[in-house]
Amino acid sequence: MAQDAKTRATESPPPRRNRSEPVARGAASLSANIFARAGFRDPALVLRWVDIAGAEVARLCQPMKLSDGPTGGVLTLKAEPGAAIFLQHESRALCERINRWLGREAIARLRFVQGPLPAPAKPKPRPSSSEIQSSDPALAYQGPEPVREALIKLARSRSGGRRPD
Repeated sequence: MAQDAKTRATESPPPRRNRSEPVARGAASLSANIFARAGFRDPALVLRWVDIAGAEVARLCQPMKLSDGPTGGVLTLKAEPGAAIFLQHESRALCERINRWLGREAIARLRFVQGPLPAPAKPKPRPSSSEIQSSDPALAYQGPEPVREALIKLARSRSGGRRPD
C-alpha cells in the first residue's frame, strides 16, 4: 500500500494544453477510418460524387463500397429501385467518367444494390433580417472602430438578423 502511494506521487498528470482543438482535426481521422472500411482509400469519390457522376445520376444513386475484384475494382452503388435498370445501361459511360476523374483505371464494373436513398438535406431558411435591440451593450462600446464593428456584427448574428451586404 505504501508503494502505491509512492508510485502515485512520482507519476505526473498528463500535460494540459489549456486550449481547445478544432473539431475537424479529430473528425478527419475518424472519417478516414470509416471510408477505409468501406474500401475508399480516398474519400473524394464519395464526397465529390455529384461532380463526378453528374447531378442527375447522383440524384439516383450513391456509392456504398469499393472493392477489388479479380478483374478490377468493383464499385457498389445504392440506387433507387426504378433507376437501377436505367443506370445499368449507363454503367460503361459512368465507369469511364469515374476513372477519368480518378486519373487511373480503378473501376472495372459497377454493382447496383436497390434501396431507397435518404432525402437530400434541404437548406435552412435564412432568418429575416432584424436590427439589434437598442439595449444591446455592443452599441454602447466606445473603443476602436474595427472592434466596435466586430461587436455589432456578433450582436446581429446572435439576434438572428443579417445586415444585407
